[in-house]
Amino acid sequence: MSSELPCYKVSWKNPRFPEIKENSKASGGGCQPGLRSTLKMTFLKGLANPLVYFIGSLLFYLQAFPQDRQPADSLQFLTLDQCIVYALKHQPAYLESAINVSIARKTNAISLSGWLPQVSFGGNLTHYDPLPTSFTANPLDPSGSPLPVHSGITNTFTPQVNASQAIINPDVLYAARSAHLFVESAMQSSDSTKINLITSVSKSFFSLLLTLAQMNVLKDDTTRLGKTQRDAYHQYISGVVDKTDYQEATISLNNSRAQLKQAVESVRPLYAILKQLIGLAPEKEFNVSYDTNQMMKKISIDTNEQLLVEKRIEYQQLQTVKKLQEQNVQYYRSQYLPALSAFYNYVYEYENNNFSQLLNQSYPYSYMGASVSIPLFTGLRWHANVQKAKLEMQKTDWQITDLKSRIYSEYSTALATYKSNLYNMNVLRENMIMARDVYGVVSLQYKQGLIAYLNVITAESNLISSQISFLNALFQVLSSKVDLEKAMGNTLSKY
Repeated sequence: MSSELPCYKVSWKNPRFPEIKENSKASGGGCQPGLRSTLKMTFLKGLANPLVYFIGSLLFYLQAFPQDRQPADSLQFLTLDQCIVYALKHQPAYLESAINVSIARKTNAISLSGWLPQVSFGGNLTHYDPLPTSFTANPLDPSGSPLPVHSGITNTFTPQVNASQAIINPDVLYAARSAHLFVESAMQSSDSTKINLITSVSKSFFSLLLTLAQMNVLKDDTTRLGKTQRDAYHQYISGVVDKTDYQEATISLNNSRAQLKQAVESVRPLYAILKQLIGLAPEKEFNVSYDTNQMMKKISIDTNEQLLVEKRIEYQQLQTVKKLQEQNVQYYRSQYLPALSAFYNYVYEYENNNFSQLLNQSYPYSYMGASVSIPLFTGLRWHANVQKAKLEMQKTDWQITDLKSRIYSEYSTALATYKSNLYNMNVLRENMIMARDVYGVVSLQYKQGLIAYLNVITAESNLISSQISFLNALFQVLSSKVDLEKAMGNTLSKY
């Protein structure tokens, strides 16, 4: 028997009972072709590994295939990694968070534009009717009342180019010092969304495989009970056993069929959830697959790795928030600085009493200078803003302290859960092996007429219960491993 396990694909086009096809040719990539009988023996003899039963339980839903990697966009067969990669390209919530990074960069560009020269063009067109009135002394009677005089030009047009350059501006200084922090905050928010997406897709993928495995166990049980019912019927017709054995077999078969129907129907919502998580359109179809060799490798994790709080995205986000608050303190302290800028204006002035000849003659001039604004008293607003920013920093410090405590608590819980689930899975695996042996012996004894059918029902019930319990335990191990990686801040290490 080959030491390497086959690779399989689970087809979603017929989620009830896909037909199993055998590969007659060897394939590359470390995956060997497996016949149904060989796989059955591999399953029975290889239970020393916790995952082998899980792989064997997918027998009636899996197809052996050559391990040729296919791009996720082909939408044919997606492994867990390919589902995650596809989700990172198509999931709306994650793509929205990625757009927020670009928005942060554009916002910084808008804020920093204040450092560049500001150039504008404007002009005024004025027509006086009548001309403005001014008063002048009466030359004939200097001590008398001044005389009203209409002076000026009837038509004026003054286009001008205005240019200014900020030299000292607290708002622009704050934008320059904080620009990289806003981008970093947006990227960390996107990473947080990415971590949650990877975790959700992984759990949904494992939940789907678990349900398929349970369906296979129940189908095996239904097939087994169907044969037992037929045997009980023939024995009843022959007078070997009474009618109750046949009726008890029928009851057990009907119960198994009901459980199988429930498992089959539960596949559809799990499939829909996975499609939604990876961002696949509802009308599109795809298949899921899993490399069994990789699956065996991924169940283990280094439980001796030290927890580093700095690797958690929540801690990194709070550190960025604190840096931004430090910049806020500096910004409010700089409010006492003067706002200084330089300007230059160039004006073309056109004047003429005849509107049709207004542009015939221009009188250009220019001027330059500096503008300064110095805050002297703002009603203690400056001092209050500084104190408020410092209090916000203290609040963030306490949030960081609380987060460290929560991270340690999450890590301890996730680690303990993973270890207990792994131990529980190994125990349930042994129970499953013993239950299978017991069922085989009891079934043989019943056929030989040595024991009552009640013993067969008990053994059958114990076998199904142990198989389902083991599958649930296996999924719990895989799920708890995902939670442990998230608690340790290692979710993004592969993506």
